[in-house]
Amino acid sequence: MLRMLKILLVLFIGLHALIYAVQNIANLGPAHAALGYVLSNQGHEVYPDSMFFSVTHPMLHWCALWLVILGESAVGFFGIKGALSMLAARTGSAEQFHAAKTSGVIAAALALLVWFGLFMTFGAAFFQMWQTQVGTGSMEGAFMYSMASAITMMFVYSTAD
Repeated sequence: MLRMLKILLVLFIGLHALIYAVQNIANLGPAHAALGYVLSNQGHEVYPDSMFFSVTHPMLHWCALWLVILGESAVGFFGIKGALSMLAARTGSAEQFHAAKTSGVIAAALALLVWFGLFMTFGAAFFQMWQTQVGTGSMEGAFMYSMASAITMMFVYSTAD
């Protein structure tokens, strides 16, 4: 039962990220606009000045968006791959099952890089996206996703089974 729970949790990390990647692709124009809004430091009334730069060139907004989509897709790929590897090893020894967790742990670590690294470190801190309604929603979501991935990674990988 514990192994099946771990498999499902890793699968959910992958599905979660893959769904976001697909939703971003389905809403490419609005996703580009939202990211551009955040990167260009628009609507910053609480802290109107920044010690850093803003990014206003639309091509750089596209590059950032594709980086996010690529990151989400990678999390999705490794999460689903990890769940399938764990599913195949579910009746094996503790060592075999533990070894099958590698892709799932990679998925969770990549999720932390995407949602903690990109959204919270660069988006929230560097570009101060917390100052706007669009940015606050993204920042709060990123916190939830990164913490869920971190907790899942610790739960899945901390024991051999």
